[in-house]
Parts: sequence; structure tokens; C-alpha cells
Amino acid sequence: MSKIAEAFKNKKAFIPFITCGDPDLETTKKIVHELEDNGADLIELGIPFSDPTAEGPVIQGANIRALSNGITTDDIFEMVKELRETVKVPMVFMTYANVVFSYGMDKFFDRCKEVGIDGVILPDVPFEEKDEFEGSALERGVDFISMIAPTSEGRIAMIAKKAKGFIYIVSSLGVTGTRDTISGDIGSMVAKIRENTDVPCAVGFGISTPEQAAKMASVSDGAIVGSAIVRVIEKYGKDAPKHVGAFVKEMKMATSA
Repeated sequence: MSKIAEAFKNKKAFIPFITCGDPDLETTKKIVHELEDNGADLIELGIPFSDPTAEGPVIQGANIRALSNGITTDDIFEMVKELRETVKVPMVFMTYANVVFSYGMDKFFDRCKEVGIDGVILPDVPFEEKDEFEGSALERGVDFISMIAPTSEGRIAMIAKKAKGFIYIVSSLGVTGTRDTISGDIGSMVAKIRENTDVPCAVGFGISTPEQAAKMASVSDGAIVGSAIVRVIEKYGKDAPKHVGAFVKEMKMATSA
């Protein structure tokens, strides 16, 4: 069992997302510690990119702020290396194919292994094109996380059978962002996944309240929250860590319930 899969063992997992370098890397490090201290079971770290096609305006803004600070992929690797001295929960990168290509694929996954990154999510790489990335990742013990969306339909079984770490269920059509309601038929998607694999699955895109987190966790293995957390960071800036911690504690309690 991978370290990521263990994060789901005997519990519902709460998975927060943040963009590295927003508002700066020192604050990012403090936020990661708050995430772990307040119940995060796995942490998604966004590597900023100039054209984050899966992201809504909140996370796009975080990418712009981080890039405006001159944050580089090497800066983020060094940050993770420092965090790994004390942070024990699994951490995964969420970024885009061009970031990996421009860095050098094997070099990128070598550094993931070196600093203790457990998995990678690349939302712009479709299942049919993932082999090149996944081969390099798995050689280095890094899980390549698969995504399943409402549009996956007849491909769900195929994707699930080859999934590693955990499966990221995209709750709704469109980009990331908070939503008043989550309309996707998550229950049927989870049922199809469980017919084909024991790999855990968690729901993301649009979850912003404890009630939504509890509902999504009740029909899957966990809840993923990004935009709602990034909005707290945008509001409080360098003072955000304690506010993020309080929000995550509430979301984790709802997910566990």
C-alpha cells in the first residue's frame, strides 16, 4: 500500500489544496504546518503556472500572485525538502504538463523522490496520454494520480483499473471554484470505481462548506477543498496561517462525521 493510500485507511480523508508562493513561500510553509496540525490527511501543493486551464478565478489569482513573486519550481522543491524534516502526511503536487516538460520529466520526478513528494496530479494530461509521465513517476516511487469527471462515463472502469494512490473525482463540469450546489452524480461514479478497484477516491471541485464536505465524504473516501482555502489566504495574506488552520479544522471535523 502506498503512503497515499494509507492516508485513507480506516477513515475519511480531508485533502486541502494551496498554491505555493501565495503570498510567499515562508507563509506557504506556515500554512502547510497548520494544515497538518488541524487534521489534513494529505496535502495538495500547487506549482504555479501561467495558464492553469483547470482553475477558476480564485486559484488563477493565486497563480498570478505566486509567479509575480518570482517563484520557481526549484524554489518549491527546496521548500518541500525543508518541510519534510517535520511534516509527516503525504504531499502531492498539482500542476500542468508544461511545468514538468520544461523542467525535464525524469529530472522532475527525480527531485520529487529526493524531497519526499508522494504523488503528482496533472489535470491537462488525459488518461490516454499519461503513460510517458506515469512511467517516469512510478520508476521513482511517485504515484501518478488519475482524475475521473462526469464526462468520463464509459471510461471510468478503464481509468479506475489502472489508478494509483487515489482517484480524484471531479464533482462538476467546468473549472475549480466554490459552488452553492454540487450537481454531479457522485454516488454512481463511486459505485463504478469500486466495481473496478480498491484504490480510494476523493471528491474535489466546488466543495466550500462543512456540509458539502460531509456529503461528499459520505459517498466517497474523502473530500478535497482548494478554492475556499485559497480565498482565505487571499483575504489575510501573511496573516492567513491561523485562519486557514481554523477553517481546515472545521472541514476535517465535518469530513470525519
